[in-house]
Amino acid sequence: MYTKKKNKKKVFINKKVKYNFYIQKTIISGIVLQGWEVKSIRVGRVQLSSGYINIHNNEIYLIGVHIQPLNTVINSCSCKSDRIRKLLLHKKEIEVIINYIQKKSYTVVPIKLFWHKSWCKVQIGIAKGKSKRDKRLEKKNNSWKIEQSTIFKRISLDKKNN
Repeated sequence: MYTKKKNKKKVFINKKVKYNFYIQKTIISGIVLQGWEVKSIRVGRVQLSSGYINIHNNEIYLIGVHIQPLNTVINSCSCKSDRIRKLLLHKKEIEVIINYIQKKSYTVVPIKLFWHKSWCKVQIGIAKGKSKRDKRLEKKNNSWKIEQSTIFKRISLDKKNN
């Protein structure tokens, strides 16, 4: 009997972004990859945490994303794991990003890397940095929400038992 393999979609998320930035706007873009990079991403050897986006000659590049090459590929070609990768965006999207960066002093960071059909996509976010105070307040609010939910669960369990 023929059995189907479940195609698990791999999504690589940059968890530090939501902690360090307020995300104002997100844009999904394509990315120019080499063959060995596609294979490594499919296996799951990607690190987005130190990545950022830079603009040069009205083109947008992804810098600092580490894609670790597979052992089988290292011998056959020269693999630079930290190379600069070009992002594929429309001119209007590039103009919007440039406007945010130059006039409003925002930063652009990669949020997640995922597969859409057979294409590798990057979700980038136009973000404003958080101060230490903002980070502390957010941590405090999150811990209070967790504590609050456990209290409500205990109260609802007590009502059911009585």
